[in-house]
Amino acid sequence: MADAVCRVLRDGALEGEHATSLTIKDSIDSPFGPIVFDYVFTQLSSFISSRKSQSQGIVLVTFSRSPSLTVKLLKNRGFDTDTSQNRLRVLDCYTDPLGWKERLKEHGAIKHPSTEASTYVSLCKDVRNLDDLLSLILALGKGIVGDGKYRFSVAIDSVSEMLRHTSTSSVASLLSNLRSHAQVSSVFWLLHSDLHDMKTSATFEYMSSMVATVKPLTTSTNVSRDNNNNLSLLEQNYQKGQFHTFLKRRNGRVRVMIEEFNVDQSHIKFMTMSPVDNAVAQSIVPKVQFNLQLSDKERSDRAKVVLPFEHQETGISVKIYDGRKSLTESKHESNGVLIEKVQKHDDFGEITYFRDSDDEMPDSDEDPDDDLDI
Repeated sequence: MADAVCRVLRDGALEGEHATSLTIKDSIDSPFGPIVFDYVFTQLSSFISSRKSQSQGIVLVTFSRSPSLTVKLLKNRGFDTDTSQNRLRVLDCYTDPLGWKERLKEHGAIKHPSTEASTYVSLCKDVRNLDDLLSLILALGKGIVGDGKYRFSVAIDSVSEMLRHTSTSSVASLLSNLRSHAQVSSVFWLLHSDLHDMKTSATFEYMSSMVATVKPLTTSTNVSRDNNNNLSLLEQNYQKGQFHTFLKRRNGRVRVMIEEFNVDQSHIKFMTMSPVDNAVAQSIVPKVQFNLQLSDKERSDRAKVVLPFEHQETGISVKIYDGRKSLTESKHESNGVLIEKVQKHDDFGEITYFRDSDDEMPDSDEDPDDDLDI
């Protein structure tokens, strides 16, 4: 299922559509969001290197770790870093996010450079200025693919770090501008959901065409710490978990995919869930106070209901009284009120019609303008 997410990012967006976007969510109960982010990043980098992706390069915006760790990650995954750097640009928002080191260097307080010497790494000195941040991201992307029709992808390793320095609306506006840019093929980012309120998380989920949530196998609220077996279940949450993915299709439908994963020395392996476990996981539909399905008895009772004026194959013609004067009705006066009564039949009961006044014509329910020559 995680591979399906990577393929959607690989395929990018159609002409005239916004870029494909992915939100990766984790929490303290299952803190494997960065590992999932690395998996998606390396998979997309592999597609780009083999020229199987719509995007021709990728811009990585780092808020939570040094750019040198990105090079180390690519080497550990078997990438040729010299070749990969031709299709990779890193915007360093980690080393000096507010420009303090640069100012200290200008005043002689420090003598060492604040950035790593690299041709593919650019330094952002003020992450609070999102207009400049957007310009830097687009400039780095165009440095890879040029100003033509080719596209590039953008990866942000922590939106939660961005929200430490600026508002939710500003970050959402930045992501929206990236998605709507003609040369951006796909965008994905990491969000630590338990650091934010539900409204903030819902904002970024709404902007995403895919939402991937890292969940534990066992929630801490259902586990008692007095039981050693339950403690072992809690320990498993730091080795494995569940990967829930929501894919929003173009036709408006949402596809839900669930699978398990296992983490071993920063390597993640996804496994298809067994049919029994998958059936249990799919039972996350919100509970309502009514049934959406009918039981066998309810279906039988519904079939026995006699609909109004339904012919019941009794051999007697069914007469429907439409409120107008007919040959089968009889008239009589009751307390000065004119009553028209349909001829009573034992099987069909009786319908009584009270006229509003004696002046009312029997066919007064007809259109009064039918005789006009219009």
